Amino acid sequence: MEDLADGYLDPHYIQRSNWLRAAVLGANDGILSTASIAIGVAAASDLREPIILATLAGLVAGALSMAAGEYVSVSSQTDIEKADIEREKQELADTPEMELEMLASIYEKRGLKKETALIVAKEFTEFDALATHVRDELGINEVSQAKPIQAAIASGGAFTFGGVLPLLVTLLFPLTYMEYYLYGFATLFLIILGIIAAKAGGSNIGKAIIRITFWGTVAMGLTALVGYWFGVNVG
Repeated sequence: MEDLADGYLDPHYIQRSNWLRAAVLGANDGILSTASIAIGVAAASDLREPIILATLAGLVAGALSMAAGEYVSVSSQTDIEKADIEREKQELADTPEMELEMLASIYEKRGLKKETALIVAKEFTEFDALATHVRDELGINEVSQAKPIQAAIASGGAFTFGGVLPLLVTLLFPLTYMEYYLYGFATLFLIILGIIAAKAGGSNIGKAIIRITFWGTVAMGLTALVGYWFGVNVG
């Protein structure tokens, strides 16, 4: 109780959901995209240069695309949130009594008695009517609110980090059986990513590893098959 009185707030994993989602998605795509490209080219090439060039091109294009796509998509969400907030502001000005009843109804549905719900709605309205309706009627809060720049940086940066790992494999390991080195290390990277994501998000580590490695394995396997099927020697 003393901690609460001193302003201590118990941290929850949901507060990390926005940036964690973008970071995990970016790193996962970075590992998978660049590794898959490298595996596909390695399966059809006898030279290192085409593999490195294709992997590097995929890394740069993927990171920029990931950051831009994340920014655009989250910005669209932000635009919707802003439009809803403006509409709510107008409704509060035009029909304050109706909005108060709606707020009380929300609290009543959450378990408060009708009289208590109305009292709570009135007190919150007197304190900050717009913020209350944005939070309780629209469901927008600091945790869920869209942050385009944060999402873009997290996603693009994570993609770059993830993509550099397969690139290092193409630079450092023998050309013979390169696709197998890429497959093995990419799988290892995905497992590590699954562990980090699970720990950061407080979720089950085993499930995270299985989920992230299964789909990664499928993607890389299919890409390698494409390289073998075409059978084109680009060296």
